[in-house]
Amino acid sequence: MNENENIIKIESNRLQNFPVMMFAIVMGLTGLALAFQKAEHILYLPSFIGYILGGFSSMLFLLILVTYMIKIIKHNKEVKGEFTHPIRVNFFAAISISTLLLSMFHRHDYETLSYVLFICGAMLHIFFTFYTIRFWINNSLEVVHSNPAWFIPIVGNLIVPIAGKDFINEHVLYFYFSIGIFFWIILFSIILNRIIFHKQFAPKFMPTLFILIAPPSIGFISYIKLIGHVDFFAHILYSLGLFFTILVFVMYKNYINIKFFISWWAFTFPMAAITLATLLMYELSQYFFYYVLAYIFLVLSSVIVLLVAKETISHMRKKEICIME
Repeated sequence: MNENENIIKIESNRLQNFPVMMFAIVMGLTGLALAFQKAEHILYLPSFIGYILGGFSSMLFLLILVTYMIKIIKHNKEVKGEFTHPIRVNFFAAISISTLLLSMFHRHDYETLSYVLFICGAMLHIFFTFYTIRFWINNSLEVVHSNPAWFIPIVGNLIVPIAGKDFINEHVLYFYFSIGIFFWIILFSIILNRIIFHKQFAPKFMPTLFILIAPPSIGFISYIKLIGHVDFFAHILYSLGLFFTILVFVMYKNYINIKFFISWWAFTFPMAAITLATLLMYELSQYFFYYVLAYIFLVLSSVIVLLVAKETISHMRKKEICIME
């Protein structure tokens, strides 16, 4: 086998091992872009940061989507393997969530594009939600298969009311919201049982603990979109998001020495979610504490995205991404 054939084989193997988790990168970057977009109006920050991040996220989404579609065509067996894997199946919802987040980002400048992205994202996400829940019911899963990544197909339902406000009837938005809130509570009980009474997560899944932040934070924003003001339940949702944010930082020693995995991107979107929730809370309450907290979370989110992006690029250069685990 000559050198050119070797190169072709290596590239084919990388495509074969291209994980659906790559869409989590788009979630993290677009979430941060939305945070800066919001901060432009609330904290009076420059607008170009959000536009650059959002534009880059859009191009990256297309690149990852095209690559994964090529994988579907050339390595259909591997895609089916991911679609029936007890852990990876949850990451398919990252595709629809990325679509919904990009719909939100382009809402003000390209409303038609935003609408199309919303319809595609909402329809795709409800499919992934039903498929994933059916998968959980029909397969003999063990408690060790459970991890915070299970929240991904659930959290996406809470994003739909945010992206779909004024695009679609509110009765449909309440349908999505109800699914997200109900299954968040159910799954949280399962995950907490797993964390307390069973073996610790494998190091590659430790970053997914940050996903605990996302459901109450996104739930808060979604609830505000539906009712328009802060009430008792809204305070509960935001406070839970804040509590889990403090909790994962208190557990910082769990993350210090873990080896890089693409799952590190699980750090990013939840931080963007609590940042957006805090910006919204300050906008509605004008309480100075939330103003300071919004700045802190925005800085932390930016630093985390930069660090994870740096590690991702570094491991791509070493050809340590998209390899057989």
